[in-house]
Amino acid sequence: MKDRIMNRRTLVVIFAAFLLAYPFLVGQSSYFMSLIAMTAIYAIAAMSLNLLTGYGGQISVGQGGFLMLGTYTAAVLSAKLDMPIWITIPAAGVVAGLVSLVIGLPAVRLKGHFLAVATLGFGLSIPEIALNWKSVTAGYSGLPMMRPEAVSSDLAFFYVILVVTMVITWILLNIANSRLGRAFLAIRDSEIAAAATGINVAGYKTIMFMIAAFFTGIGGGLYAYWIEYVSPNDFTIMTSFFLLAMIVVGGLASIWGAIVGAILFTIIPHFADSYVGVTNLIIGVAVILIILFRPSGLISIGELFGRNLKTKELESAPVKPDQKQSSEVTDAKF
Repeated sequence: MKDRIMNRRTLVVIFAAFLLAYPFLVGQSSYFMSLIAMTAIYAIAAMSLNLLTGYGGQISVGQGGFLMLGTYTAAVLSAKLDMPIWITIPAAGVVAGLVSLVIGLPAVRLKGHFLAVATLGFGLSIPEIALNWKSVTAGYSGLPMMRPEAVSSDLAFFYVILVVTMVITWILLNIANSRLGRAFLAIRDSEIAAAATGINVAGYKTIMFMIAAFFTGIGGGLYAYWIEYVSPNDFTIMTSFFLLAMIVVGGLASIWGAIVGAILFTIIPHFADSYVGVTNLIIGVAVILIILFRPSGLISIGELFGRNLKTKELESAPVKPDQKQSSEVTDAKF
């Protein structure tokens, strides 16, 4: 078990070191840095959604709406009120969290496809509100933004996104492995059984919605500063389906699985966008294949490989004399 934890930590350290060195490996190319920056932003949204859907069993089809709330909150506070980034980014999360509270209070009484339809309505309405509330959002014209002078370069803000993503990943991992996370799993498995053990099902569902929306809103705020422009077309309802596909393919109820899904589905368009319709086709086929042959997601392949490797190590390990003698005694008694 200790070896397994050490191997996982080693892989995480190697991956983090690669990300830190990445801008210099690609010659500080804005395009390739943008590829990783967008992967990180989608990873934040996917991890947050996985906490809600994978751990809590609450199907949300409106997560793209919280991304858009985060972008516009950061943009309005920065461009119109001239607030600093250390206020606008947390505010993006807070606003998304408060809106999720308004949605979550009635939605906690719903489950399954009824909840999905309710969140779908929210995901469809946010782009329309952004489009028509011209006095605040400027409609189709969108809102231009400027980064603070200290992180005005792509390289500097790239590291800001990386650091924020790492911190959020650490927080979500701790939530998933805490008493709160275990309560989410209990609600997912059976709301009746969870209520019977004293879990406040409605309260915990509301907390799930707020946590997922809060961190997704922060991801939206980071997106606004990275692109330096927001518009109603940034996150459509397809973004919500895109995030759902990430956690299904990467692995439900796995923070690392959400990251794997975000990496895969951000890189696929890089190679497939030159062919019209191929990106959506590949994503659709990937989801179908995972559901049919690997319902636990791609992350389970690594776990299976680790278990097989451990089994081989145990089988090939030399048997000590005292263990052999004990085995012979057991066989004789049998």
